[in-house]
Amino acid sequence: MMANPSNIDLNKYTVPVVLTDGSILQLRPIRPDDVAKLQALFYRLSPKTVYLRFHHVLKQMSKEEASRFCNVDYVDAFALVATLGEGDSSRIIAVGRYYRLPARDMAEVAFLVEDIYQGKGIATLLLEHLSRIARENGIHAFVGEVLTENIKMLQVLEESGFQLSQKSEHGVCQVTLNIAPTEAAAIKSAGREKTATVASLITFIRPQSIAVIGASRREGSIGNKIFRNILHEGFTGTVYPVNPTTEVVAAVRAYPSVLSIPGAVDLAVIVVPAPNVGQVIHECGQKGVRGAVIISAGFAETGEEGRQQQANLMQTAQSYGIRIIGPNCMGVLNTDQQVRMNATFSTVFPPGGNIAFCSQSGALGLAVLEYAQELNIGLSDFVSIGNRVDVSSNDLMQYWQDDPATDVILLYLESFGNPRKFARIARSVSQTKPIVAVKSGRTSAGSRAAASHTGALATAEATSDALFKQAGIIRVDTLEQLFDVANILAHQPLPPGKRVAILTNGGGPGILTADACADMGLELPELSPETLSGLMSILPKGSGYANPIDMTAEGSAEQYRQSLLLLAKDSQIDIAIVIFIPPIVTQPEVVAQAIVETSQEFRRLGKTLVASFMGIRGSSLQLNSPDGGAVPSFVFPESTAHAIAKACEYRGWLSRPKGSIPDLSNIDKDRAKAIISAAFERSAAMSFWLDARDTVDLLEAYGIRTVPSIAARSAEEAAHIAGKIGFPVAVKLLSSTITHKTEVDGVVLDLKSATEVKQAFSRLKDKLTALGREQEMEGVIVQEMVKGGVEIIVGVTQDPSFGPLMLFGMGGIYTELLEDTALRIHPLTDLDAREMVQSVRVYRLLKGWRGAKPSDINALEELLLRVSAMVEDLPQISELDLNPVKVLEVNEGYRVVDFRMKLSQGPGGQV
Repeated sequence: MMANPSNIDLNKYTVPVVLTDGSILQLRPIRPDDVAKLQALFYRLSPKTVYLRFHHVLKQMSKEEASRFCNVDYVDAFALVATLGEGDSSRIIAVGRYYRLPARDMAEVAFLVEDIYQGKGIATLLLEHLSRIARENGIHAFVGEVLTENIKMLQVLEESGFQLSQKSEHGVCQVTLNIAPTEAAAIKSAGREKTATVASLITFIRPQSIAVIGASRREGSIGNKIFRNILHEGFTGTVYPVNPTTEVVAAVRAYPSVLSIPGAVDLAVIVVPAPNVGQVIHECGQKGVRGAVIISAGFAETGEEGRQQQANLMQTAQSYGIRIIGPNCMGVLNTDQQVRMNATFSTVFPPGGNIAFCSQSGALGLAVLEYAQELNIGLSDFVSIGNRVDVSSNDLMQYWQDDPATDVILLYLESFGNPRKFARIARSVSQTKPIVAVKSGRTSAGSRAAASHTGALATAEATSDALFKQAGIIRVDTLEQLFDVANILAHQPLPPGKRVAILTNGGGPGILTADACADMGLELPELSPETLSGLMSILPKGSGYANPIDMTAEGSAEQYRQSLLLLAKDSQIDIAIVIFIPPIVTQPEVVAQAIVETSQEFRRLGKTLVASFMGIRGSSLQLNSPDGGAVPSFVFPESTAHAIAKACEYRGWLSRPKGSIPDLSNIDKDRAKAIISAAFERSAAMSFWLDARDTVDLLEAYGIRTVPSIAARSAEEAAHIAGKIGFPVAVKLLSSTITHKTEVDGVVLDLKSATEVKQAFSRLKDKLTALGREQEMEGVIVQEMVKGGVEIIVGVTQDPSFGPLMLFGMGGIYTELLEDTALRIHPLTDLDAREMVQSVRVYRLLKGWRGAKPSDINALEELLLRVSAMVEDLPQISELDLNPVKVLEVNEGYRVVDFRMKLSQGPGGQV
């Protein structure tokens, strides 16, 4: 057979995978030079494993037989091996392979896993990856014979999530596995991935033994700080200093190498010069270390040489099954009393709490820990991931999702890594625990170059914001806001609604808070008559009883307590903000105690209570409740309103319907794919704009309503076509290079005769000639005129990281000027489509503005879903603008008036 055809990139099939016990290994295609390693695997197998795989006991595997297994064509026959170890010393511990049956879209499949590695999910991972490769090569089903006594293999197939049929006879089970992607398979795969990820991170969060490699006696050095921090905070496990030039560090015996440590080592914290890290990882692998936190800098952040060095050390780590945090990170911290680990170079050890923090910036981590301590906000874990060569925020979110010590997850992100995976995981985690994130890089030097409105509007900032919204992540702009929001989420029930009552002893701050609440979309309702009556009997003379409630400076601690209890019971109120400005006669501590006494009643009723103590921030000791809760305190009204609004936003996301992707009628996929294939056959380019006729045909194949549009190459042809369409008509410039026709006066509307059409054609030609661009005119498009309607835009662009992005908003010539648009990550659910339409200002026009008749919003939402379905089926669509789309009155639908569609091979899609 032919080995490795030149047109197949085998590197893309080489991936690290995490097993159910948390260890990692590498999957890669089998190679012709694997003969000796495959034979070695065979001779390590037990007779039972050999029997279950080959259905009889083989005593030997000849070099010729092994060579036959190792030489495949990677299309009709493909094999993946699971390896452990580095370079030539690596060993194969498992094999999965398929052979295509003659002239069939089916393939025979088989798996083999070394005895001591069985039960860790290796066969399942081989099946997942082989099925994806097989689908790429046109194979739709796997078949095989499994002995009925091979219970483990049958379970692998049954639990894959793929459709399985089986028939048993004479102790052999004939199995057929339909490997088409299914929702069940995706759910199973995600569940297995999460289990493995969580198991692998226990090494970092709850290690029983730590080796600090690079521990130093020199005061002020990072190696000295980290080792002393671990000792000082009372780490409950064993810690070993590793330093080849000294025998003792901080009164603890040092070891020259991790290999010389007598006991087991779960976690290595590495603080050595970057050139030495690779060798240290190699030694950790030999020692059996499962996790390494690489504090050392000098890798990908320094340039190409550093990136290569980082890639090399990661390859070494994967070969030994080591997971890595870092490099160029600050370390890991766990406040649990059963762990008490400060494996960072910060001397700050924050109080224990229920907030976990993941930071991509090491330097920022120092400020974060100090800030948390200053506000007395407790953390469960803190992890600095640095260059994120392996462990990422995706992994940590999955770990914290089921961590009983964590209720709120905070993220500081500089980039997403794999945005699609991030969105999938975050959406799952957000269902049970809030995620609050700061994403740096909000501003951009400019939108990436794009030849469409959609490409220009889909900035990195807008795309990130769309991802956060769809995943249910609470996005904030600053670290201060991050902790403000976290403080509420960690210590108070989520607000059941947006109705706020403000209780204050100073009129000015009360009014400022009311204004801030209104600006954030919160409501200040009238109080119930019972509440008003109660307040009037409690508060000092001269108090204001409207909302905000002004107690005046004479308000006492007892009056605070009684007033808050009334507000807690008021059915018109969801949230209470209590403001205290310290006067001379009342002590803050007494008022704080009174507030704390009411907090239990608010929690019992599922309502939110926050405070604004001028001069007191965070969960101060005075505002801590005996039951472990706390009343968050803020200095300024804006901070209070912003934090509450974000909590309400999250509550709204949780309570929204999940949405679904509907089945749409009147779609002809075969016709659409034929149009795409024919277009690529005609074009020699890898990327090009589809011509108008094909674009219309493609849109119509997906049931998208267009305006009758016909291309004309001359003035006479244009006039003839106009007559067939019927006057009045519009004439538009036809050009594959001029993106925005209006910039060259390329649109002429409401033409009522053949003469006017000819004149319009001539004017367009003369205009381009005057500009020196006459060669760019390919003719004109003649269209039926559509009267009335609201102009909107629907667009698609392919982002290299996020995939297809969908855009909706105000259309026409002001699209980019007003930027009244909404962006979502593909694919769209029916809920996504509805929210996109309702989230922009032009929605008010669609609903009927100042007496105008409402537009056909249902048809518009269906248009968005049809475009989403088209992009799902046709990944070759790299850019699409439907602009303008005229949305007509209810029951009259819409008409796509102008359009541009770009097709691409490769990253934007494949033929």
